[in-house]
Amino acid sequence: MRRIILASGSKPRKKLLEQIGLKFKISVSRLPEDNVLKGRCSDFVIKSALKKGRDVAKRFASGVVIAADTVVLVQDRIIGKPANMKEAVSSLKTLSHKPQWVYTGLAVIDIDSGRVVTGYEKTKVFMYPLSDRQIRHYFRKISPFDKAGSFDVQGLGSIFIDRIEGCFYNVVGLPLAKLAKMLKKIGVDVFE
Repeated sequence: MRRIILASGSKPRKKLLEQIGLKFKISVSRLPEDNVLKGRCSDFVIKSALKKGRDVAKRFASGVVIAADTVVLVQDRIIGKPANMKEAVSSLKTLSHKPQWVYTGLAVIDIDSGRVVTGYEKTKVFMYPLSDRQIRHYFRKISPFDKAGSFDVQGLGSIFIDRIEGCFYNVVGLPLAKLAKMLKKIGVDVFE
């Protein structure tokens, strides 16, 4: 198996790759987050993932880099990771009252051949309406600052979800089926 490099410090992404049995190294991109939507959201997340992937790929002589960028979109507005508690409360309140799209852009870079495969996944999420009190209590138990949209779909935030249309793992931050297909295109089979 070739060296796999995950261009992310995300704990959920790390757990998902471990879940499917991939051995990998983590090397976090140093590029700043961009939450200003220009054009289509799918293009935005692919471009962002590709930038992160290239930033990490230039540090290695060989291997395959996996990069991802996940954003939450509500009515043409990106809701990223909150900068402060006020923003976290506002984001979660907005998300709990309107359906949202979760977009994840993926970039797989084969450093050895220079081949690049990109793609994206989108999933629609419907939440139950939350009161200010519920949001405050939730934030006493989890930190919203490392989560797009301020909540964790795999932890306590799972109780807010009414339904999900599309890939669940995309909402976590890494659409595994899409990623496996992309890896296969550059010769990495997760079953081998």
